[in-house]
Amino acid sequence: MAGWLSLMLVVAIAGREATRELNVFQIMEIRASLGLMMLYPLIHFAGGFAVLRTSRLPMHAARSLLHYAGQYGWFLALTLIPLGQVVSIEFTMPIWTAILAASFLGERITVWKAAAIALGLIGVFVIVRPAAGEINSGQLIALVAAVALGATVAMMKSLTRTEATVAIVFWMMAIQVVVGALPALHVWVWPSAYGWVCAIAVAIGGTFSHFCMARAMLYADATIVLPMDFLRVPLTAAAGWLIYAERLDVFTVLGATLILAGNLLNLKPPAPKPVPIEV
Repeated sequence: MAGWLSLMLVVAIAGREATRELNVFQIMEIRASLGLMMLYPLIHFAGGFAVLRTSRLPMHAARSLLHYAGQYGWFLALTLIPLGQVVSIEFTMPIWTAILAASFLGERITVWKAAAIALGLIGVFVIVRPAAGEINSGQLIALVAAVALGATVAMMKSLTRTEATVAIVFWMMAIQVVVGALPALHVWVWPSAYGWVCAIAVAIGGTFSHFCMARAMLYADATIVLPMDFLRVPLTAAAGWLIYAERLDVFTVLGATLILAGNLLNLKPPAPKPVPIEV
């Protein structure tokens, strides 16, 4: 989890730095292309290219396009609002995933999940504050990106019923490389050495952070691992303050607290089913 937290912090900072000279489409194309190459060792150890065979290509394509849109919004939001706000709003993803999983995958909404959704929505309302007339495009883009990415998680849960994990990641990156090629070429400028460093850092961080999370899940329960991810909010806010002199107001802090509290409730395990006693 220390690797996950560190690499996600690298993605946020390197992503913002890269957008100083590169278009978001170009950054995403570099990330997807390099990530696809970095995926080869995992494909090899999973049994080779045979593991990539799928009968659900339309679902892969739909998920990849939605993820592409959400990822674009996330990077764009990095250029418009403080880092801490982007990550705080990003943490509404589990809320949208829970709603969509209940709607389309038949998962049950428990009292705890309903409370988590309510807290998360209140938290977003506190951060965005539409009644105060302070809503801005960066906050809206971050929120739409979180909804889109939450939908991709629900779609991924459906895909895991029939597809290998490495196949899901491969098809996402492969489709995004193809889809993003034309817009990336349209806005392409040759990066400076610093631009390349930042773009490559985004690719490495974006690829191996998920590997770290998967390994953490292997060695510890989700109820232990996932709450540690909440440290991303204060860590990213601290980085924004130290590097960019960004200050978080009390509304963002309160909203983030409500969203994280909702996520904790969402992690509460369901009550065990009673075991019938044979007489």
